[in-house]
Amino acid sequence: MEFTFQSKTKNILLGLMFLGLILTIIGFVTDHTDHHARSWTNLLVSGYFFFGIALAATFFIALNYAAQAGWGTVVKRVFEAVSAYLPVGSLILIIFFLAGTFHLHHVYHWMDSEVSNPDSTHYDKIIAAKTPYLNQTFFWIRALLYFGIWNYCRHLFRKRSLEEDMNGGFSYHKKNITLSVLFIAFFAVTSSTSSWDWLMSVDTHWFSTLFGWYTFSGIWISGTIAITLFVLYLKGEGHLSEVNDNHLHDLGKWIFAISFLWSYLWFSQFMLIWYSDIPEEVTYYVTRFNHYRELFLGMMAVNFVFPMLMLMSRDNKRKPVFLWIIGVILIISHWLDVYIMTMPGAVGEEYGFGFPEIGMFVFTGSLFIFSVLTALTKAALVPKQHPYLEESIHLHT
Repeated sequence: MEFTFQSKTKNILLGLMFLGLILTIIGFVTDHTDHHARSWTNLLVSGYFFFGIALAATFFIALNYAAQAGWGTVVKRVFEAVSAYLPVGSLILIIFFLAGTFHLHHVYHWMDSEVSNPDSTHYDKIIAAKTPYLNQTFFWIRALLYFGIWNYCRHLFRKRSLEEDMNGGFSYHKKNITLSVLFIAFFAVTSSTSSWDWLMSVDTHWFSTLFGWYTFSGIWISGTIAITLFVLYLKGEGHLSEVNDNHLHDLGKWIFAISFLWSYLWFSQFMLIWYSDIPEEVTYYVTRFNHYRELFLGMMAVNFVFPMLMLMSRDNKRKPVFLWIIGVILIISHWLDVYIMTMPGAVGEEYGFGFPEIGMFVFTGSLFIFSVLTALTKAALVPKQHPYLEESIHLHT
C-alpha cells in the first residue's frame, strides 16, 4: 500500500509555511538587535536543527547497512524520506552563510576582517590567532565539501534502494554497505568539524573538545525521534502494517539510549569546564547561567528526565501514545538545545521568544514535514526485495 499525500494535509502545511514566513518577516522588522542578529540567529537555529535531523537519518541508513542490521528494514523508507530534506536544509544554511559573508549579519564575529587587523580598533588577538582555520575561504571550502559529499551519499543510498526494488539481487545491498563504511568514516570527522564551524564559532573565543560529540548526539536523538513520529503517523493512517510492537520497542530503545548518551556528554562537557575554571572556557557557561539559567537547566532536565521516567518501562516503549508524548516534548526541547548553543553568543541578553522564534520554527518545520511526506509518496513504504525484509517482518524482541 503506497502513501498518498492528501490535499488537505498539503494545504495545511503550505498554510503553516506561509504563516511562518509572515511571522518571520514581522519578527525581522521588529527586531532591534544589531544587524537583526536575533532574527538571523533563528535562521541558523531552526535551519541547523531540521538539517541535522535529515543528516542523522542519513547516518542511520549508513549505520544499518554497515552493521548489517535487519530490524529497521520495514521502516527504511521512513529513514530515506527524512533524509530527503537534506538538500533543502543545505540550501537554507548556505543562504545563512552567504548573508554572513556579505555582512548582512554579524552572527559570526570572526567574519569581520577588522577583528584580525592589528591596526584596527576592533582587533581581537584571540580571534586573530584562529584565522588560519576561521577564514572565509577555508570555511566555504569545508562547507561545500560537507554539503556535497553528504548529499551525494544520501542520493546514492536512495538511488540504489529504489533500483533494488525494481531489479532485486544482492549487488545494490553490497554497494551500499561499502558506501556506508566510507560515509561513516567521513561523517565521524565532519559531524564534529561542521559543528565547530557553524555553531561553536558563534562563541569565537570559546572552545570545547567535547562539543562535536555533544552536537552529534543532539542531532542523532532528534533524528531518531523524528523517524519514530513519522512511523507512528503512518501507522495511524493505516500504513506500515508490517511494523509491529517489536519495531516500536526498538525505536523506543534507541530514543532511550541516545538520550542518555546526550545527557552524559552534556554533563561531561559542563563538569570538566566548570571544575577546571579556566576563564576562556568557563565564560560559555557563565553567560548561560547569568541570562539563560531557567532555559538552560530546564532543557537539560527535560531531555534527561523525561526519557528516563517514561521510556524505562518495556511496555511504554511499545505504546504509541507514550512515544508521541515523549517525542513531541523532546523535539521541542532539543530545538531549545540548539537555541541555547547559539543565541547567547550572537545576541547576549537580547534574546526572547516571539515572532522570530515562532515564525522560523513554524516555517522550517512545515517545510521539513512537507519534504518528508512528499518523499514518502515516491516509492513503496516497505522495500520489496531487500535481503533482510523477512527478518525484519518477523522481528521479535
